Amino acid sequence: MTYFVTQPCIDELDLSCVDVCPVDCIHTEEGTDRMVYIDPDECIDCGACEPACPVTAIYAEDDLPDDQAAFAEINVLYFKDKDAARAKVPA
Repeated sequence: MTYFVTQPCIDELDLSCVDVCPVDCIHTEEGTDRMVYIDPDECIDCGACEPACPVTAIYAEDDLPDDQAAFAEINVLYFKDKDAARAKVPA
């Protein structure tokens, strides 16, 4: 299981989650990305990022709300094709 970043992070980019991640699996390109992304291959399911998020944008895979399900794909895609993932982030 992994964690995913969802819509409330868009244009928020607080980065508190990055500061608490023990394995540095949360990534963003400053000035390019509108949100952060969690690498599912690096995430160790520790959950430290979830309570650190001030906008409640991070969910465990099993707790992902139905209306945010597309963000699971977006987070995974980011680590294969950043431009394609960025294109899927809602305006």
